[in-house]
Amino acid sequence: MSAELVASHVDARIARVAARQHGLVSRAQLRALGLAESTIGSRIAAGRLHRVHRGVYAVGHPVLAPRARWMAAVLTCGPDAALSHASAAALWEIRQSAATRTDVTVPTAGGRAKRPRLRVHRTTDLRRDEVTTRHAIPVTTPARTILDLAAVLRRDDLERLLDQAEIEQVTDYPALRAMVGAHASHKGAARLDHALDHHEAGAALTKSDLERLFLKICRDHGLPTPLVNQHVDQDEVDFLFPAQRLIVEADSWTYHRTRHRFERDRRRDAAHTLAGYRTLRFTDRDLENAPHTIAQTLRTALGEQRAASSQGP
Repeated sequence: MSAELVASHVDARIARVAARQHGLVSRAQLRALGLAESTIGSRIAAGRLHRVHRGVYAVGHPVLAPRARWMAAVLTCGPDAALSHASAAALWEIRQSAATRTDVTVPTAGGRAKRPRLRVHRTTDLRRDEVTTRHAIPVTTPARTILDLAAVLRRDDLERLLDQAEIEQVTDYPALRAMVGAHASHKGAARLDHALDHHEAGAALTKSDLERLFLKICRDHGLPTPLVNQHVDQDEVDFLFPAQRLIVEADSWTYHRTRHRFERDRRRDAAHTLAGYRTLRFTDRDLENAPHTIAQTLRTALGEQRAASSQGP
């Protein structure tokens, strides 16, 4: 095989590796592909490899998009490193970051040398199940990312972070509480625990907002007007169609952020079923974004209940 064909074959193998890593390749990977140190040096000198960090190169050109910069940072910090903190939050799209340095966590207590353009966090409490990948980049999970940021964010910024995590649906309060429980000594644990107790993430709609939206759906679609905040078997329900023995509950994120409330609602539904009532539940997002679907569901449910009532015992 000619030297040109060998070089072309090597180029193709490098390109395949780089394609999986946002255009990047590490020196260790180049060596694994069979390139000698002198060959790597020649490619750098020829402008075919561009140094980004120690032992990490961009293939073909030096212009890097944000994800490529994040990938480069993780590659240079070793096989167990993960994007974290503000950089991880940006990757998960739950908090923008204009930081000039990339945050990377390395699961070790050793080493304190500073790295250009990097903020390296060294810890022994990062568990394997707290690291995942997003867009092929090793990154701390959303719950772990929020725990880490809770140690440094102001209260209002932490609350906005929780709001955005709910909007993006990347984690939930039970997962965050589990994270706090697993890392009670973490600097962010107490602050995150307090935020979970006092901030209702994603609860942009008040109870009156939910009532207004549901009543508007009934009005706009020619459905019967329900009774509001009525008691059924000593429980207050959001909406009641008494003639059809139909209960409708409008749920926001607030009412599902703990297992206790989730299970309480199911027990209530079961008790109401035993009393001869049927319960439908719609979320705040349903009320805002799917009014026609809700109306169709209600029309069907009300019709079924009327039919059952007309048949008698």
